[in-house]
Amino acid sequence: MGYFHAMELHRVVALVRPPQAEFELASAAEVFGLDRPHLPSRYAFTVCTERPGIVPTKAGGCALAVTEGLEALERADTVLVPAWAGKDSEASPAVLEAVRAAHARGARMVAICTGAFLLAEAGLLEGRRATTHWRYADELAARYPGVEVDCDALYVDLGDIATSAGTAAGIDLCLHLVRRDHGAGLAGRIARHMVMPPHREGGQRQYAVGAAGEPSESLGAVLEWAAERLHEPLAVEDLAERGRVSVRTLARRFDEQLGVSPGKWLLSQRISAAQALLEDTDLPIEAIAVRVGLSSALNLRRRFRDRLGTTPAAYRRAFGRTAGGAAAGG
Repeated sequence: MGYFHAMELHRVVALVRPPQAEFELASAAEVFGLDRPHLPSRYAFTVCTERPGIVPTKAGGCALAVTEGLEALERADTVLVPAWAGKDSEASPAVLEAVRAAHARGARMVAICTGAFLLAEAGLLEGRRATTHWRYADELAARYPGVEVDCDALYVDLGDIATSAGTAAGIDLCLHLVRRDHGAGLAGRIARHMVMPPHREGGQRQYAVGAAGEPSESLGAVLEWAAERLHEPLAVEDLAERGRVSVRTLARRFDEQLGVSPGKWLLSQRISAAQALLEDTDLPIEAIAVRVGLSSALNLRRRFRDRLGTTPAAYRRAFGRTAGGAAAGG
């Protein structure tokens, strides 16, 4: 797909089916469909369905009035399936034909959560890698043995086809696609408006539960606790104590679930927090370093250069809220 000209609106068409999952659709609309103050959307967002009219939602109590039919897919640059209520029944020949035709003419196909089942039924995932919500990953693999199901990934982007895990992972994928289309700066600003990180570390296993309904050695609670205390001088031992495990066990779980050591994860979180403060505040570099737990401007500069290949001041000039930035120090 590549990058798009700033003034060219990329057409994203969401294909829904009753009862539609509200969160997945709303997540895509939040990323692709909103004009924010000083941040106009680079996308044109449309919703379509096989039979236009009132489309019930899963939660009940509200419904969607969808006026566009399957012909909208003929004009889409990206076809997005924000979960698929019909994963346990066959899609109609008309839907399958429209999906296949859109992909054949070059539209990017994107599935959130169970939307992967529709793409698999259409044959678009045969011999290819994909993901879905961890709860349905085994079912997807069993029903479509030709699909290489990655049960841990938050999302998988193959270029022409992208799939994500459930619910909030759809936001991760949508922001990733914005990064791919228009760069990290725009994706970061959208994420800031949504009050969420531009990128989450690790995979689904940190959120998955076992058959008995209990977390399976999940790091989720420890990660959340640490992310709220980046201003403190946290050490790996503190994370291990919080997780009630040994340092060795903690390191093993980080490697299994996130693919990084606890120390590297902490540093990544501190740098991400510094990026947000550089973008959204006029705080001096020294104050930002202290606030994210990197102790000094010198340490922040060194970590920034090692990780991002630039300086905090240069990053602020590029992505800060004020033209030219307000870099205090370098």
